[in-house]
Amino acid sequence: MVDGLCWLAVTPAAAWAGLRLAGLDRGPLVQALAFTPYVAAWSLAPVVLALALRRRWPALVAAVAAVALLGVVAPRALGSAPPPAGGPTVRLLTANLLAGAADPAALVDLVRRHRVDVLVVQEFTPGAQADLDRLGLDRQLPHRQLNPLVGTPGSGLYARFPISDAGVRSHRGGWGFTQAYGTISVPGAPPVRVESAHPAAPYAVDQVGFWRADLAAQPPATPDGTLRILAGDFNATLDHAPLRALLGTGYVDAADATGQGLVGTWGPYDADLIPPVTIDHVLVDRRIAAQAVEVRPLAGSDHRPVLATLRLPTPDQAGQTLARERP
Repeated sequence: MVDGLCWLAVTPAAAWAGLRLAGLDRGPLVQALAFTPYVAAWSLAPVVLALALRRRWPALVAAVAAVALLGVVAPRALGSAPPPAGGPTVRLLTANLLAGAADPAALVDLVRRHRVDVLVVQEFTPGAQADLDRLGLDRQLPHRQLNPLVGTPGSGLYARFPISDAGVRSHRGGWGFTQAYGTISVPGAPPVRVESAHPAAPYAVDQVGFWRADLAAQPPATPDGTLRILAGDFNATLDHAPLRALLGTGYVDAADATGQGLVGTWGPYDADLIPPVTIDHVLVDRRIAAQAVEVRPLAGSDHRPVLATLRLPTPDQAGQTLARERP
């Protein structure tokens, strides 16, 4: 009887560790795996229980599962050494506006108080654009590539610096989210391609295919070419294999790099008892140094904006990196 209860306590964490390590985010498991950090914290309880009951094999299995889960989650709170970037500092803010319902005055205040240089927005509507301009955002960030749409598909990119080669990427599945992008010219740094990311949300099993396709369609990093930044509502956490595959092309998650990777950016939603999960990200070229990340509140939105302070490389440093990486 005791052995059975002990195994019953150990099995969930062990199964979760297996699913997470194998990258088996399919069907309803996609939503479940977003809560892996909470399971990792809980996974220590079965270890203590099995040891207290002196059950050797359950204790061993529980310990392996806990180590596996904590091993993939804990580094997000520790940070990592940044690359030797010596160029200008850029402050980037990403915000999901919840179909334009977010408080425009609060957003403009965030931009003003934190001296934001680049702003990317999702669920950007014509009404939101008009309100933001009325409140002076067009004077703070005069350069822009905007695609305001009624509902949730809209997207926008604002900058203090000139934008060139701009456009809008459209996803065909799911809600048909769009992604505004452009190349920003920051004095003292190479050009930086910035895009407001917004893949489909896996809110139901029949949407998972669109979610996976939209994440796969995100522009990969170009470590031998132009600096890139993808920032926005990815509807995915670092426990989802498609997002990790995107990082594997040469991006670094700024929150993860600065020890803020466990700070929730979405939830609870609509008064549901859903613990916060981290689905809003700033992904930067690995030549860019993430110096700080803050998650800020925004009244009227179910997401919390992410503010990243980034140090760009100088043109010479970017060129040296490219030369070093070429075979």
